[in-house]
Amino acid sequence: MRPQPNTYPAYFKKYIELNGENTILEALQNNLANSKNFIASIPENKANYAYADGKWTVKQVIHHTIDTERILTYRALRFARKDEQQPLGFDENLYAANANLTNYTLANLVEELESVRAATFSLYKSFNNETLLNTGNVALGQTTVLAIGFFMCGHTTHHLNVIKERYL
Repeated sequence: MRPQPNTYPAYFKKYIELNGENTILEALQNNLANSKNFIASIPENKANYAYADGKWTVKQVIHHTIDTERILTYRALRFARKDEQQPLGFDENLYAANANLTNYTLANLVEELESVRAATFSLYKSFNNETLLNTGNVALGQTTVLAIGFFMCGHTTHHLNVIKERYL
């Protein structure tokens, strides 16, 4: 089951379309495998590289995807449990500036991504089709639990594509 266009904000579309899989569990698994393979291919001497002043480093971009997954998974949990309160947004630049990645390697980031994704996968595995269609409100509008999962994978793919295009 894939999210239908009327079940998420228009902004999500470009990210959701980056997933070719038919189920959220396939998307989560395949996205993790692709992400791990790509991150492992990045030379460690590029880990602290930023392509322009004021831009994040490779490590910060990857860590941003991990932070975002944590936040989106929390939102999915709230909507799955029919919590009607709208979750607060977050300032991604503040998070990036305050993530102490000095002693982190790319291998550390892969480990963290694997841990976070394992928790995300476990949560989504517990959802039935009815729960996947539960809705909640984010700042951009109403969305489903299912759309959040596909958006999350597409968000990671998008940022790894940015690294390929601008950093390497």
